[in-house]
Amino acid sequence: MENDADLVIKLEKATKSYGASSSVYALNEVDLEIRRGESVAVMGPSGSGKSTLLNLLCGLDKQSSGKVIFGGTKLDALTDDQVTRLRREKIGMIFQTFNLLPTLNALENVALPLRLQGQARRAADDKAKEMLKRVGLGDRLSHRPDEMSGGERQRVAIARALIFNPPLFLADEPTGNLDSNTGLEVLRLLGELQREFNTTIILVTHDEQAAAHCERRITLKDGRIVKDELTGPLFQNTKAGQT
Repeated sequence: MENDADLVIKLEKATKSYGASSSVYALNEVDLEIRRGESVAVMGPSGSGKSTLLNLLCGLDKQSSGKVIFGGTKLDALTDDQVTRLRREKIGMIFQTFNLLPTLNALENVALPLRLQGQARRAADDKAKEMLKRVGLGDRLSHRPDEMSGGERQRVAIARALIFNPPLFLADEPTGNLDSNTGLEVLRLLGELQREFNTTIILVTHDEQAAAHCERRITLKDGRIVKDELTGPLFQNTKAGQT
């Protein structure tokens, strides 16, 4: 029997509707459980509910009905400030547009979440240096985003998202702005870090290559889960330089 203490995400009949009569469903009675350490790809055509699901999971939006539970806590029972704090301390996020602050260098961008949590600058910088080394950017600490390639910027974003070892890591089309080789390198890095930190990864993507790096694939259509399957991550069987 699985331990409920390992349950990171639980959705019970989670529904998000729009319109005066609430007849347009972005998500429609979705039931879902995701545990610590899982890597999950969420796929589906445009308008299937992928972005809505991601927004509910991180508390950027609230469901119209049903339950969204993170680590045993119902998100709609929290105040806006509490949700913001939870997102800052428990959920790492990356996007295809990287969302790095352009006036800060790599070290400052990665250290920022720790500084927002109240850590002293030196301690935050030391941890940020180690994380940047871990993602292969130990020689790019003082570079600003506009001085780095797309792959390097995504590595900075990954380092920033994982700097506080969050139990949940959300990635929205993380390889969407990268060429195929750079995207594959980023996916391999995510796989390594997911195992190293035992972090739950939920990756929203249209890319079959990206989905193949996850051990579980959820397919959405018209706001409902139409398929939930274990697939086995490609990165465990792929050597560097191979596809």
